[in-house]
Amino acid sequence: MPEILWAPWRMTYIERPSTGKGEGDIFVELPEENDDRRNLILYRGRGAFVMMNAFPYTNGHLLIAPYKATADMQGLDDDELLELNQLLARSIQWLRECFKPEGFNVGINIGRAAGAGVPNHIHWHVIPRWNGDTNFMTTVGVVRVLPQTLEESYDRLAEVIRNDVR
Repeated sequence: MPEILWAPWRMTYIERPSTGKGEGDIFVELPEENDDRRNLILYRGRGAFVMMNAFPYTNGHLLIAPYKATADMQGLDDDELLELNQLLARSIQWLRECFKPEGFNVGINIGRAAGAGVPNHIHWHVIPRWNGDTNFMTTVGVVRVLPQTLEESYDRLAEVIRNDVR
């Protein structure tokens, strides 16, 4: 008999109705709601924003997305690409200050075949990593153990970002 791991906080996200505006695109719908803490949006730029992943691989797993819905990089102009990469650099800086990771995984899944959960809206993943953060739960049980709630991580990162003088 397998053990049961309870995660009742996920039900709110699972049952959340789509507004229909972005056809289920969280990168369109969530910024339009203007409820940044509830939606885990940490920073809003001119053409892109940074949010926490609601289903993180590790604490501090961030997503960076343009406001414009496009499936690939060719749909972005030079200013948008520049801002996205500047937000990537700043996100790494914020995570270093907040969580002191020993490394990072940074990536973009382009297309459903590549694992894109929202294939019609390109977005960057920034995943802080620590030596030994992959343990038996992840490798054998395909389970992630996060030592901090999303809300606690959000509050810590939001404070670091507020204090960023750039």
